[in-house]
Amino acid sequence: MCDDLIKFIRELYNSNDFIPLHAPRFNGNEKKYLEDTIDSTFVSSVGKYVEDFELKVCEYTGSKFAIATVNGTSALHSSLRLASVEQGTEVITQSLTFVATSNAIRYCGAKPIFIDVNPLTLGLCPVSLETFLDERCESRNDGFCWNKASGRKIAACIVMHTFGFPAELDKIKIICNRYNIKLIEDAAGSMGSLYKNVHVGNVGHLSILSFNGNKIITTGGGGIILTNNEDLAKKAKHITTTSKVNHPWKIEHDEVGYNYRMPNLNASLGIAQMESLPAYLKNKRDIAGQYNKWCGENDVQFMIEPKNTKSNYWLNTIVTIDKKQRDSVLLATNNANVMTRPAWTPMHNLSINSDCESSDLTNTEWLADRIVNLPSSPNI
Repeated sequence: MCDDLIKFIRELYNSNDFIPLHAPRFNGNEKKYLEDTIDSTFVSSVGKYVEDFELKVCEYTGSKFAIATVNGTSALHSSLRLASVEQGTEVITQSLTFVATSNAIRYCGAKPIFIDVNPLTLGLCPVSLETFLDERCESRNDGFCWNKASGRKIAACIVMHTFGFPAELDKIKIICNRYNIKLIEDAAGSMGSLYKNVHVGNVGHLSILSFNGNKIITTGGGGIILTNNEDLAKKAKHITTTSKVNHPWKIEHDEVGYNYRMPNLNASLGIAQMESLPAYLKNKRDIAGQYNKWCGENDVQFMIEPKNTKSNYWLNTIVTIDKKQRDSVLLATNNANVMTRPAWTPMHNLSINSDCESSDLTNTEWLADRIVNLPSSPNI
């Protein structure tokens, strides 16, 4: 299987050279807009491209407000703070996720709780979430959800749309509402993914996107906070701009804030990338279709978009028979200069999270032993 897979990927990308997992493409106005930014001298967080980029992301996603940040992790950290996650609280999330998800919770002085995923979506499992809340938590007279064992308030729940596959948002939202838990969507790799014909990021209390170099579109480094709440949007912009009070010359800050705003230089790159986004998404769906066809012909399980969703197929994913086969695929492909990767080490298996509570994680551990991400760059 390995030799045939390598041959297929090389034919797909028409290359005998190193094939990366997901490389950025710059075939539009990137240089033009970058030069314009440099000529303007407004290369930091003040400049026209930052607000233009925010507006374009709003137009594309349907979100009412967008606040651009230096990266996806800073956007997630800020969103957690806006959701009143603080020292001594807890945040439910999935164990099958990138470490930034749990790190951002820690930045707030809160503790993650790790819940299992649905093997069909790779995202937070509503059944696992509901079981955990029903069995281990309680709603108190103050209106909040409390962990009976730890005595801590459950302040928020982060659902991640893994590899661009939308999670079961409606079911998760209903459960969170019942327990008065704020839902945050970690849509870091999901620009262009739809849930029931609506762009991901519009169901949660707050949501984030990432524009890192390995995402669908990139600003080099960058992220964005999405919300449909005007007050939250104003607060988000305030705290990500060091909580500086508006004044013609006086420099004053009214609370602890963060220097998290996206620089104009990065935003100019994002504007050009947004212009190419429809073509990238179309091309990536074609690539996913070819992978799916090859997998069907070779008895390999290929992850397809869940029902009622449209995935951006950020990272094309296969599920091997077992860990032994996974490791064989990873070894053979990488030795052949075809970059493949396993899933992230589940968060509950990291020593930094050894003090965290978790639910039964059968699906998470099964998938972590079998997932392989294949080269997924737009082939343009």
